[in-house]
Amino acid sequence: MADVNRGNRPLSPHLTIYRPQLTSMTSIFVRITGNALLLGALLIVWWFVAAATGPEAFARANGFITSWFGDLIMFGSVWALWYHTFGGIRHLIWDSGRMLDIEHAETAGLVMIIASVLVTIFTVVVI
Repeated sequence: MADVNRGNRPLSPHLTIYRPQLTSMTSIFVRITGNALLLGALLIVWWFVAAATGPEAFARANGFITSWFGDLIMFGSVWALWYHTFGGIRHLIWDSGRMLDIEHAETAGLVMIIASVLVTIFTVVVI
């Protein structure tokens, strides 16, 4: 039978009562950074294809990638790569049954954020 009371049921969790937790937000950002890494990968592929195509195409691609906007995208891609990597490590730890309580899960989220920023700065400055 069809549910005739469908319109009277409450929505759960509703945006007005739901408070995002650190663990949910870090998990959402892992998914976002995974998809955003495609932009940096496409730029690198464009750069390699342009290098194989000829000097004019390479100059155009290299000019864009070394511009302030290209540098911003590449810096963001490096951060996204590290953040996504640390998120994957956190999920591997969770898959082993460790750090599943709220206190340890939130600590792991904070460590993931701080470590991704520090390692990104180290990568950009040193390498």
